[in-house]
Amino acid sequence: MDKLKIGIIGAGYIGGLHASVLVLDDRVAIAGVYDVIAERAAKLARSSGATVFDSADRLIDSVDAVYIATPNTKHTELALAAIAKGKHVFCEKPMATALDDARAVLDAARPSETVFQVGHNRRFAPVYQTLKRMISEGSAPHSAHIKMNRGELIEPEWVRDPQVTGGFLYETTIHMFDMVRFLFGEVIRLDAIGTSHEYPETDDFSVLLTFESGFHATLASSADAGWMFPFERVEVFCHHRTIVTREMESITCSEGLDGRSITHSMHKLSKEEKWGYTQEDRAFVDAILSGASAAVTATDGYRSVELVDACYRAVRTCEPVRFA
Repeated sequence: MDKLKIGIIGAGYIGGLHASVLVLDDRVAIAGVYDVIAERAAKLARSSGATVFDSADRLIDSVDAVYIATPNTKHTELALAAIAKGKHVFCEKPMATALDDARAVLDAARPSETVFQVGHNRRFAPVYQTLKRMISEGSAPHSAHIKMNRGELIEPEWVRDPQVTGGFLYETTIHMFDMVRFLFGEVIRLDAIGTSHEYPETDDFSVLLTFESGFHATLASSADAGWMFPFERVEVFCHHRTIVTREMESITCSEGLDGRSITHSMHKLSKEEKWGYTQEDRAFVDAILSGASAAVTATDGYRSVELVDACYRAVRTCEPVRFA
């Protein structure tokens, strides 16, 4: 059987990470790489046995599936181009950095017979897979607190530029907006307060989320908190039971009234497995070869953008946002 030909657009850190996973999958071949910085594309092409292309359009024309690993604000145009040419698409998060753009991608992807998957890798991380299983198997959760802080918006330099990121929440925090849906279902109301301290954009957020089930959660995210581990944490509160994650490293569950707890550690896994990159890339290829639906759909991508957009809107208007 011929190998699935994959092209990677964007040869930075995340493009290289996906390439390092894909080269180990004997069902695929990395056929092409494109980056606006030719030297960077050449370096990734050498390490993955690929050909360097001089434009994204030519790469898209030459492959079966495309990985979009460019800066956030460039995702929409490339995703629409690849869908229009009938290619399978793996689009790194966020699917877009504006709600109208996200809707355009969703409307294009829905009728397509190809696979469109969004790169919300946390869904595949063993810590969060274990958390989802624990929630489903135990007493129903009542509420949760989610934290995702970034130490600074200084390194790399581009992370402080909303013209590249779309805004702080689109860069990393969007993972947790996707995660709350993955774990707890659909959000029906979002309240948010945001302030600016170190950077020209809003860099500190406190969010209250209300879900269809009656479940509620708080989410805190700061861009200037300093690098204190764990910068990412989910605490789920149930009947005499608390479950707490510690980044992608471990998950601890305490049940009963005596304070005893059990911790499951993921420290022996590779980073690619701990963070779910290996699993999400495998799922993308599986879906293409089997004709199955994507594990993280364009609808999922749209909903995470919708929640980020709502957060910015709630901060701007000082009014809650309600979802139909």
